[in-house]
Amino acid sequence: MLATVFERLMPSDSSLVLDLPVPEQTNTEAAGPHQVVAHLISRARAAMTAYENHDQTRVDEAVTAVAWSIYKPENARMLAELAVEETGLGNIDSKVEKNTRKTFGALRDLLRVKTVGVIEDQPERGLVKYGKPVGVVGAICPSTNPAATPVNKAMLTLKGGNAVIIAPSPRGQKTTAETVRLMRAELAKAEHPEDLVQILPAPANRELAQALVKQCDLAVVTGSQNNVRRAMQSGTVTIGVGAGNVPVIIDSTANLPDAAQKICASKTFDNATSCSSENALIILDDIYEEAIAMLVAAGGYCCSEPEKASIAGTLWKDGQLNRHVLAKDADVAARVFGLRDEANGFRFFMVEEEYVGGKHSFADEKLSLVLTVYRARDFADAKRIASEILHVNGLGHSVGIHTREMDHARELAESIDVVRVLVNQAHTFGNGGSFDNAMPFTLSMGGGTWAGNTISENLNWSHFINVTHLVTTIPEDKPGEADLFRNHWIKYGR
Repeated sequence: MLATVFERLMPSDSSLVLDLPVPEQTNTEAAGPHQVVAHLISRARAAMTAYENHDQTRVDEAVTAVAWSIYKPENARMLAELAVEETGLGNIDSKVEKNTRKTFGALRDLLRVKTVGVIEDQPERGLVKYGKPVGVVGAICPSTNPAATPVNKAMLTLKGGNAVIIAPSPRGQKTTAETVRLMRAELAKAEHPEDLVQILPAPANRELAQALVKQCDLAVVTGSQNNVRRAMQSGTVTIGVGAGNVPVIIDSTANLPDAAQKICASKTFDNATSCSSENALIILDDIYEEAIAMLVAAGGYCCSEPEKASIAGTLWKDGQLNRHVLAKDADVAARVFGLRDEANGFRFFMVEEEYVGGKHSFADEKLSLVLTVYRARDFADAKRIASEILHVNGLGHSVGIHTREMDHARELAESIDVVRVLVNQAHTFGNGGSFDNAMPFTLSMGGGTWAGNTISENLNWSHFINVTHLVTTIPEDKPGEADLFRNHWIKYGR
């Protein structure tokens, strides 16, 4: 079905590139951030009025058009190349995969659900549900995914019948602007209003983003926790997502070769830009040496104590992650960290820790190819270490476990305050949706109240609609007093 829809949207000449303009913008210096955003909001509302968002078929065509704008092979690669060139983060092949796989999976999810008109009818309960737009969405997007995240948020927004205004990261503005241009071109081809997708004018800055958050109907914020907190305090309904800092347990019963390969693939994907990338491994004592050997065989380099000290002194500068190693290729990172020549050819770097430190220690999120390794006495000790890591950073986000003992996986899910527990999976690929698990495809993952978020699930279509409930009467459903109070009376008396 997806291929068929994409084929309908493809021009007969696949080399055709439409050069439609990004919307005209008001001069920011002359008008000021509030007026600039007000102008964009007005255009977005006009686009929503013209959008056939009462018709699920037309809505799905708009969503598919936006998806095709980045899934189209030449666009996926061009945007990946532009993103790496502009931001200096990640690598091209990973971003191509992210642009295509995430978009394809999200489109699969979205084409399977109803979001406008009657979305659910339960005659036995006398209940009919109607999906309606939430309004104009303000989408704050990060530099780590300056193409994939804007498209993902635009797809979710349009699926609900809404319009979106995207606030790019200053570091990724050119990439995001080109992404928006491509989305608007595909919307025009499908005869939808282009202003359903707009972008804040250059140069991107905090004042414009804050003005957008204050004036839109729903703010959806991905990126720094400072951005999330400011949006949450704006007075606008806001969906923010939590910081990642994923600890993964390698249990005594794990399939070690499989675990090592998955961890390597996940850790190195896009040079660890993902919030779902493994930041720490917790390996049980009885299989520690064997697990380390498998990780080395998969591409992990074991750092010496002097190298560990060098990494610690380089990874953070003035309380911030060092941009010279942030999401850089392994050879670049190894050179900046000052590792020995023996590190050349390895794909990521393991540092062994005895204790969980605090902020700006190896227990913190690193957004680089550095992977902290802890040795746990037993499974209870592994759980303790994982919990302590999450309390440094990443509480609410997710943990992983490689095990053949599902009781341990269930115990972990029962005892750790996270939204997602992934079992025997490459964490980066599974956490934000996969074709072999039930998680919705997304690039934004809520962490619940543990992370100060309003959602405890993956951002999905349900967050972009309001629901009207049509309620009619049904045969009375009223139990007797004894049905409800019997156990209380028996246990505690009347």
